[in-house]
Amino acid sequence: MSAVPAALPPVRGAPPAVGMWIFIASELLFFGGLVAAYAYARLHAGPGFFSASRHTHVVLGTLNTATLLTSSALVAGAVACAHHHGHRRWTARLLWATAFLGGVFLAIKGIEYGMEFREGLFPDRAFALAEPGARLFFMLYFTMTGLHAVHMLCGIAAVLLFARACGKRRAWASPERVESVALYWHFVDMVWIFLYPFLYLVERHA
Repeated sequence: MSAVPAALPPVRGAPPAVGMWIFIASELLFFGGLVAAYAYARLHAGPGFFSASRHTHVVLGTLNTATLLTSSALVAGAVACAHHHGHRRWTARLLWATAFLGGVFLAIKGIEYGMEFREGLFPDRAFALAEPGARLFFMLYFTMTGLHAVHMLCGIAAVLLFARACGKRRAWASPERVESVALYWHFVDMVWIFLYPFLYLVERHA
């Protein structure tokens, strides 16, 4: 009599966080290239970068930094609540609050962009600064902050999707997937934490 083979355990895919970490690694290479370009340009056009950076609106940049740090705390709280059955009802509320602060960030950045356009700081033919290197600074400034804003917009959309799903207790909005979305949100915030001193602070103390 042949032995009955034992049942094999079900094959499961990789946790959602693994795929997100791979995506974040590729994005780090992308933003790392921009930061390397910034560092090279600053090394060769320092005085123009110093002058141009003093025209950035540091108060708005600081306010946006505080906004994102607060949103990171909220999304971390959402992950903790998602993993705790007794507090799971707070997950959706914290995600809604996170998305709201993301919208506040974009609104402040939009106001800042409007001020910079009116001041002639957009690097087109009407660029207002004459110092060599100033135009290059603002080319990098708008490229880096613009790409960050696109990533922030994607993050807001994802957080809103999970906030609605968690509020309706959808099965697919598992704690592991909430954690994966939170990883992306933390990544976007981390990028801004690097951009903030590069664009707003370093040259003011040079």
